[in-house]
Amino acid sequence: MGSIGNGRSVSAVGIQMPPAGSKTVLEPVALPVTASPVPRWPRLGVIMVATRAAALVMALLSVSLMVSSKQQGILTIFGIEIPLHANWSFSYSLQFLVGMSAASAAYSLAHLLLIAHKAVKKVPMFSSRRQTWLLFAGDQVFSLAMMSAGSAAAAVSNLNRTGIQHTALPNFCKPLPRFCDLSAASIACAFLSCAFLATSAVIDVIWLSSLRGE
Repeated sequence: MGSIGNGRSVSAVGIQMPPAGSKTVLEPVALPVTASPVPRWPRLGVIMVATRAAALVMALLSVSLMVSSKQQGILTIFGIEIPLHANWSFSYSLQFLVGMSAASAAYSLAHLLLIAHKAVKKVPMFSSRRQTWLLFAGDQVFSLAMMSAGSAAAAVSNLNRTGIQHTALPNFCKPLPRFCDLSAASIACAFLSCAFLATSAVIDVIWLSSLRGE
């Protein structure tokens, strides 16, 4: 305690310094750095969303065009009129195309919803290599399945358009032009959906090369 001339006493506050012989050294502490699974290409996520959306649209167009391909007509052979009724459900190949296009559309829609969910939560699109490998396998399976379905349907469509050369079967697309045109457009959309799914598989490979760690 100390005293001042006006009679009031004040407390002396002291600051304790480290001893002169002390060798205390403050060392910088290295903060842990967490590697973010973000690829080197910032626009890759936008390309992924665009290819998924394009695959979804093409698959939906393939289904809608094929389902609406129905027509009735009359085929004339040697003066004899034969009524015709064309429907996609009469061919197993066209049914397979419709089923695979619907499955591909559901797969692409599910992935887009997953991306939107992660975007809302502000988490990386691909959190691990395992998830990316699963997406890559799914893209490969659906792209190959769409190629198979499109090829089978294209064979049937070509047979309807050109007929059978070894027999006297005529060109069925002349009395049924709407059915053949819609079927051809549906098959083209199926092949485009296959191409976009294959592009997504390539993007998956780029993501795998960018991710570090499991």
